[in-house]
Amino acid sequence: MKPEQESQVRICFVGESFVNGTGDSECLGWTGRICVDANKRGYDITYYNLGVRRETTEELKQRWRNEVTYRLPSDCNGRVVFSFGVNDTVIINGKMRVSLLNSIFNVRQILREAKELYPVLMVGPPPMLDNDQNTRIAELSKYFARICRELNIPYLDVFSVLKQSNIWFEEVQAYDKAHPRARGYQIFADIVQNWDAWLNWLPHRP
Repeated sequence: MKPEQESQVRICFVGESFVNGTGDSECLGWTGRICVDANKRGYDITYYNLGVRRETTEELKQRWRNEVTYRLPSDCNGRVVFSFGVNDTVIINGKMRVSLLNSIFNVRQILREAKELYPVLMVGPPPMLDNDQNTRIAELSKYFARICRELNIPYLDVFSVLKQSNIWFEEVQAYDKAHPRARGYQIFADIVQNWDAWLNWLPHRP
């Protein structure tokens, strides 16, 4: 691949509202911010935000492949970053929207298929204000990490880091009790863009 082709990268970010950047007045979220940083480091990023609000792994499993393959033809330098899980853990009518067992099944199917087509990274779900939900998110994140190890896909546990961030929780509390504003997404972006797996994908260019 020629140097100019190596710098031209198409990335699909697939997930729900945190991928979408809901709540960010700058309309970047963490995904837009890490692509801005990559462009500053010499890459020509084509950035596709495929985040859908309130989506669970059940819906994502049905749509991701058609949406991604349409945007990443075989002759391009295409990559996929997945990030989801929070909506699976929401309680409605006394039960989770998606059971833990089904979440595990869904993510394994999604990642196994995606790995056959593209380089893949996965970013875990962030924490919420509700402690009971955070217990469910933390458990789900551990299973996601285990599946990624089995499939040899890099996994980033953002839950543990953001759980310690006062800014994250202050912004979530002040906005809609679920999503942060720009500063919270910047903290999320800082975690991702300093992740070894992301830097290995897009190393500093001369």
